[in-house]
Amino acid sequence: MNIPNDVATTSISWENDFSVFLPESAVFWFRRDLRLSDNAGLYQALKNNNDVIPLFIFDSNILEKLADKADARVTFILQSLELLKQTLELHGTSLSILYGDPVSLYQQIRVNAVYTNEDYEPYTRRRDDAISEIIKYHGGIFKTFKDQVIFGPEEVIKDDGHPYNIFTPYSKKWLATVNDFSSKPHPSENYFANFLASAPLPFPTLQDIGFKKTRVSFPPRVIKKSVIETYDKTRNFPGADGTTRIGVHLRFGTVSIRRLVHIAKQQNQTFLKELIWREFYQMILWHYPRVENASFKAAYDKIQWRNNLEEFDAWCNGETGYPIVDAGMRELNATGYMHNRVRMIVSSFLTKHLLIDWRWGEAYFAKKLLDYDLAANNGGWQWAAGTGCDAAPYFRVFNPALQTQKFDKSLEYIRRWVPEFDSQAYAKPLVEHAYARARALKAYGEGLS
Repeated sequence: MNIPNDVATTSISWENDFSVFLPESAVFWFRRDLRLSDNAGLYQALKNNNDVIPLFIFDSNILEKLADKADARVTFILQSLELLKQTLELHGTSLSILYGDPVSLYQQIRVNAVYTNEDYEPYTRRRDDAISEIIKYHGGIFKTFKDQVIFGPEEVIKDDGHPYNIFTPYSKKWLATVNDFSSKPHPSENYFANFLASAPLPFPTLQDIGFKKTRVSFPPRVIKKSVIETYDKTRNFPGADGTTRIGVHLRFGTVSIRRLVHIAKQQNQTFLKELIWREFYQMILWHYPRVENASFKAAYDKIQWRNNLEEFDAWCNGETGYPIVDAGMRELNATGYMHNRVRMIVSSFLTKHLLIDWRWGEAYFAKKLLDYDLAANNGGWQWAAGTGCDAAPYFRVFNPALQTQKFDKSLEYIRRWVPEFDSQAYAKPLVEHAYARARALKAYGEGLS
């Protein structure tokens, strides 16, 4: 089950303008691809049409579920759109922005064609199917293209046509399939003359769409080649600057996956494997959409979770009495980011030490992570809980003290986020490790018997 989420109805002052949409025009609909260069769908739209209208829709079905009206991701999207609009205007066009239910909006748009890039989540697939029917009903075409992955969900599969459920054979097939053409960029900039000529169009403020400014800062849109080069040696140490922080840019498509894979193939196989994990989880979500709300291994839904609300709140606030866990949660709450090694530690702690349903933790990460991606977040949580397709076995319970000794021995990361950890002011541990481990093994064993 998901934890309760109170959603307030958003008051919108932004007025949609449909006057730019002409029957003979084509639309390119930006979504998880907020860039002009190496954009597969944009390239196809511009190459095959004149008078292409750039469009972005603030999807009210998504935004109205965000209880925090200072959600940093909305600010990130708006800032990325502003940069996109400025660049488009240098080329004599502009960016049309609409707000509302995309299905309803497309019932009011009459254009010759809609081009966009594929999205693999259950909601977006249903949405796209409905919009495709509307566009076709009015005599237009709706085309989608692969952009956010190197291989789509049905491209790397077993020889018998079934999807992989285990990462290692999937990754081997992925690596055997990838070639230089796979990461070849789409030269959309060669066809910018085919945008619809337009004066600058109105641009909404955060207040216009019912949100307010965040205090969270965003990592720069920079691919850190020096970090990628040493990624295999530095990635597990949260106190060091050993990760790229590129996740939010991958999530919203402000950088190209093809560019990243091209660099990773040359510089670091460990970093490349992380990108393959991302595609593995996209593939799992596509073939098994039920995992959005259920354990991949159905038997694990029989586990009797404790679901103690006070302990869950302590975990959320970084007050469990386990410094490495608390450091991670405080980093997440303050920055919208958490180091990947620490993500594994805190998720193991919630599900194993506290016996709290992985869906509660997944939902909390969904609220807080700048780089939140349903497929990757769901896959990571199910991996930690032991419920997933290619998961850590249920009897693997991370020991926070040993994890600290191995990955934050100098306590640099802990001191940064939990300065009071060695004082009387610090929270007492919610549970003793050995006791929690034995309790988890018993609960899992009984649930699976």
